[in-house]
Amino acid sequence: MGTLKPPSLLFITSNRLGDAVLSSGVLSHFVESQPGLRVTIACGGLPAPLFADLPGLERVVPIVKDKKRRRLSHWVDLWHALPRHRWTSVVDLRSSFFAWTVRAERRYAPRFDKRHEHRIEELGRQFGITPPPAPKLFVAKDRQARMDRLIDSRPILAVGPTANWGGKQWPAERFAETVRRLTSPRGILPGARVAVFGAAHEREAALAVLSAVEDPLDLIGSADLLNVFAVLRRCSLFVGNDSGLMHMAAAADIPTLGLFGPSAEWRYRPWGERTAVVRTKETLEEIHAAPGYDYRSHRSLMLSLTVDDVVEAAEALWHRSGTLVR
Repeated sequence: MGTLKPPSLLFITSNRLGDAVLSSGVLSHFVESQPGLRVTIACGGLPAPLFADLPGLERVVPIVKDKKRRRLSHWVDLWHALPRHRWTSVVDLRSSFFAWTVRAERRYAPRFDKRHEHRIEELGRQFGITPPPAPKLFVAKDRQARMDRLIDSRPILAVGPTANWGGKQWPAERFAETVRRLTSPRGILPGARVAVFGAAHEREAALAVLSAVEDPLDLIGSADLLNVFAVLRRCSLFVGNDSGLMHMAAAADIPTLGLFGPSAEWRYRPWGERTAVVRTKETLEEIHAAPGYDYRSHRSLMLSLTVDDVVEAAEALWHRSGTLVR
């Protein structure tokens, strides 16, 4: 008798960092429920490093769109990059046609049906996973040890002052004042070191925070997102805009406060018991209906959210998280 081949999974997820993190709970469900599963992941180039330490990983194939080429050329590239064997399961969270172009025993390509529910709740319902699959990223022990050596024994306040759209960015000067208050002798993290996170091209937007603190842990533009996640796991508290980094902090199971304005917290709030949201005085609907609203503009739409609002929400989250068993 021939040797049985191990089960295999082709997992297709988002180009966007936040959506890729949110989908990681579904991925970990497959990995943990099928011993020996061999996994190939197809996703955008930005989130690709997040999966480097996944148990059973065979390869990560970046899906790269090129505006100079034909509209579907990235799918053709993916098809050519994959082996021609029969997959045990194909999961396509981009709901494309691609799952039907490869051989598979089972295919999952759920479509969005616009219910008023969090993305994690939607994924749980679509895949029949109860409770809903909380995001989960895997970090190898040697990677975590390397990142731990960068950190001293002080508590760390993690700050994410940027976002992929200027409308979602709370002013950096307000982040700086919030940091000063939270780390002051009377704050909830007195004397804490401040870690500032963001993409390389977002450095200018974060300068006000970097320059406001002594000896910041500058992680702007860190090339390896899984290293960033390993650092987040050692932080005491995260405060940041609605972003992929916010979802990474929540997945790291640290107290995570997300700041919301022109995006839907009911759909994309940080997931987990140790999370909270604080939003602008205006509702999402009021922001979108305001005279002069333009989704193409990058001016901040978060101006009605005050430093007092954020500090009070951070303090409440900190005290509540202290009562939860980790």
